[in-house]
Amino acid sequence: MFIQVIQGRCRDADRLHQLSDEWRDTLGSSAAGWLGGTYGVTDDGQFVAVVRFESREAAMQNSTRPEQGAWWSKMQECFEGEVTFHDCDDAMLFLGGGSDDAGFVQVIQGRLSDADRFRRFMSQPMDALHEARPEILGGTIAIEPDGTFTETIAFTSEEAARKGESTAMPEDMRAQVEEEFSVMQDVTYLDLRHPWFSSRAAGAGRA
Repeated sequence: MFIQVIQGRCRDADRLHQLSDEWRDTLGSSAAGWLGGTYGVTDDGQFVAVVRFESREAAMQNSTRPEQGAWWSKMQECFEGEVTFHDCDDAMLFLGGGSDDAGFVQVIQGRLSDADRFRRFMSQPMDALHEARPEILGGTIAIEPDGTFTETIAFTSEEAARKGESTAMPEDMRAQVEEEFSVMQDVTYLDLRHPWFSSRAAGAGRA
């Protein structure tokens, strides 16, 4: 799987959302290898899109389509300043990837001092985590060659997420999570309180 992370400061969130839905409805079905995406705008106007493709080749093929260029020219009008693109061949899902019914998404970004260790931790079965934090529906992880990462975590709601944060986990799980989080540096959190989603398969339910 390949993930492209798109970010920029938004000047017209409603128009941006409209164009995002327009792409899903008119271009998504013909985009080779497109799987789905998670989108949202933070309270301070930062737009984040985490878009999944089957491969880098499929994503690049989509970007060269004339209709894609025409759509993006309209999309650019919604931003102030530079829009950044992060292309990640090292990408994975956890807990199934989330749900299109999620009411809140937290985007975590930073740099990993040991990407291999973090990847092994996130690849293991997470039944215990799901039992302890049922409000976590799943998410995605995208890692760049220099260790920069973007992680999305989908929750049933922000209220449930905040309540879960304050709930004590079993000691062994807490220690393991803290150890793995120690490889995360320069971490920032972007809260998407009104996320939206798209996916190729109608009713697939994956964010």
